[in-house]
Amino acid sequence: MNVLFVCSRNQWRSPTAEYLFRNVPNFHARSAGTASSAKVRISEKLINWADLIFTMEKKHKEQLLKKYPRTARTKIITLDINDDYQFMDSDLIDSLKQAITLHLPRIDW
Repeated sequence: MNVLFVCSRNQWRSPTAEYLFRNVPNFHARSAGTASSAKVRISEKLINWADLIFTMEKKHKEQLLKKYPRTARTKIITLDINDDYQFMDSDLIDSLKQAITLHLPRIDW
């Protein structure tokens, strides 16, 4: 399954989530940001690649649906994780694992 993680700048939250999925069997993860200053900017190509999209905040989902209306064909889940963390922060990792496991309970971390 191809999983795309989206935050604002693709600096802390979504890259951390992508990193967590590197060793999860049967999943391929990428990350992107919605801001023009994002390290990897969201694109139609990434959206088309994804089987499932996790956004960190509701505003990210709204931005995707507004800019890329075809995104509505892909399942989008908002994790409700605020921009309060640094890359690989232990609290961020715990929050991501807890939120993702609610939607993908069979993941073996």
